[in-house]
Amino acid sequence: MATFRRFRPDDIDKFSKCNLDPLTETYDLSFYLQYYSKWPSLFQVAEDPRGNIIGYIMGKLESSPDFFKYSEHYLPWHAHITALTVAPEARRLGIGTILSENLEISAEAADAWFVDLFVRKSNTRAIKFYENMGYSVYRVVKDYYGDNVNDPTAHGEDAYDMRKPCSRDKTWKHIRDDGRKHEVQPEDVF
Repeated sequence: MATFRRFRPDDIDKFSKCNLDPLTETYDLSFYLQYYSKWPSLFQVAEDPRGNIIGYIMGKLESSPDFFKYSEHYLPWHAHITALTVAPEARRLGIGTILSENLEISAEAADAWFVDLFVRKSNTRAIKFYENMGYSVYRVVKDYYGDNVNDPTAHGEDAYDMRKPCSRDKTWKHIRDDGRKHEVQPEDVF
């Protein structure tokens, strides 16, 4: 049984079970603490009965800067999942789903248009997980990831920008059915 709570700075010392997965992005200490200070309600952990962190989600609420306002790539107020990971021994127990749903509840409370995330195109398990939760591919970001876990000789790996509409987006203005056909460059993404 897992308990869910807000992240605390001393949790970083307990992330290793989660961050050993090669598809999990690992950040420096200041990055985690920035999320903790700016968006504490969107940074949650799952803890096992022994106090081990067996999953976490880092999210934020944002919109594109004003100078993007008239760009086709402008993003209105939305929630973003920066990282979601579950330790291998705790997968398939619903922990990722609960963490994601908690973030979606916060997004709704903040009147966001949608929740988005980036996922490696090769991470088929994560893509399926998000699709089962109602996310769809909005666009492909070419060479978003600087490395390619499947081919170290390649320049980078594409990402899917996946989105799930919030109740504010009644007409699904920020969702599209043919997202895999829309390619953008990393500099087009805020």
